[in-house]
Amino acid sequence: MQVLPTIAIIGRPNVGKSTLFNRLVGKKLALVDDQPGVTRDRRYADGRLSDLRFRVIDTAGMDEAEADMLESRMLLQTRAAMAEADILFFMVDGRIGVTPMDEHFAQEARASNKPVVVLVNKAEGNAGLAFLGDVYALGFERVVAISAEHNEGMADLFDTMVELGVEAEATGDDAQEFADDKPINLVIMGRPNAGKSTLINALLGEERLLTGPEAGITRDSIAVPFDYKGQRFQLFDTAGMRKRTNMRGKLEKLSVSDTIRALNFAEVVLLLMDATIALEKQDAVLGALIEREGRSVVIGLNKWDLVEGDKKAYLEDFEHYLSKQLPQLSGVHVVTLSALKGQGLEKVLDAVLSARQVWNKKIPTAELNRWLEGVIAHHTPPMIRGRRLKVKYMTQTKARPPTFQLFTNMDKEFPDAYLRYIVNGIRQTFDLAGTPIRVTIKASNNPFAKYAKKR
Repeated sequence: MQVLPTIAIIGRPNVGKSTLFNRLVGKKLALVDDQPGVTRDRRYADGRLSDLRFRVIDTAGMDEAEADMLESRMLLQTRAAMAEADILFFMVDGRIGVTPMDEHFAQEARASNKPVVVLVNKAEGNAGLAFLGDVYALGFERVVAISAEHNEGMADLFDTMVELGVEAEATGDDAQEFADDKPINLVIMGRPNAGKSTLINALLGEERLLTGPEAGITRDSIAVPFDYKGQRFQLFDTAGMRKRTNMRGKLEKLSVSDTIRALNFAEVVLLLMDATIALEKQDAVLGALIEREGRSVVIGLNKWDLVEGDKKAYLEDFEHYLSKQLPQLSGVHVVTLSALKGQGLEKVLDAVLSARQVWNKKIPTAELNRWLEGVIAHHTPPMIRGRRLKVKYMTQTKARPPTFQLFTNMDKEFPDAYLRYIVNGIRQTFDLAGTPIRVTIKASNNPFAKYAKKR
């Protein structure tokens, strides 16, 4: 299997690191804004430049700060990326030139003993070339003028990467190895300060993501690879989602949009709640959003070690209240844990694997219709405007989530209450607890009539 070289993009805030990251990855994975300091955690993705293939890391802007400040923890994340990388892309703003901060961090890049490519960004139309002399004075051998936003200078960057030994994309059997064994996409969602990043760090056994007492540290969705019991995962840490009325500024709205976009890639969503203040209305809103997107879900009650009193009674009250707030996710797995103390982590992952299995479940049509006959016999369909509602047969059209088609003589008048009766019966009989169930109703004549006529 081809081993991809790792490239870390480093530099002070707001020089265009995330813009270049998105350009190399070919997707808008990282949030980009004029406000400095948008990126806080390090983000990984597979990059490509023409036929060159590599692993690329987007990092927080390098900024000096006191040890107990958030910016200091961001700098530690950047240094971790530098230690892991094979090549450093040190980016400066070509329109501003070399600042004292650039000079300071150039020394750090030089001390890493890694190959360094200085990227003079925002150099479109030669506007950023006035300070090239100052850039060369930093003492690095490789300097490339680019515009990440306008896709200029990429040919020169390609030549430099080839010179550094970055190889062309794998083909044939080697390429197949990259496509096989796709990981489970697990998205972790919740309100701010529920402990999402702390949980991922606990699972990985390292300070991979920024954490702290400040609410809203995570701003964009960060994907982190992880293995458990031989199963590969892609863990997505997301920004905490507050009530819409409490959102402040463009950046928070972008962060929430990025979280919702992460749902498109999810197979399982871990809805993490703070056990000391659960269940709030916003938790129910997030649960409804997950159900609407058709994702399987596990609820994690974090900070369980801080819950006082009768924990068994607390859990019973929580599950009762949950059944009232989110009846569409009846029977969802509720797991108690403490991310900070590393308690309950295996229970969470086992519940995730179980929820995914339910989400993928297929029920044979014959078995489904034998069950449907019993349901109809137990509770006869109601009369509608003097006509008897007839439920004829049912089939599962797809999984992920389980989706069914129900054939009847009156599709438009089908009562919601009777549909809920059928859905609840499916969930209980076929062990589909905690996953969204979709049922479409279709009018149909007797499906066997055409065969009867032939005889």
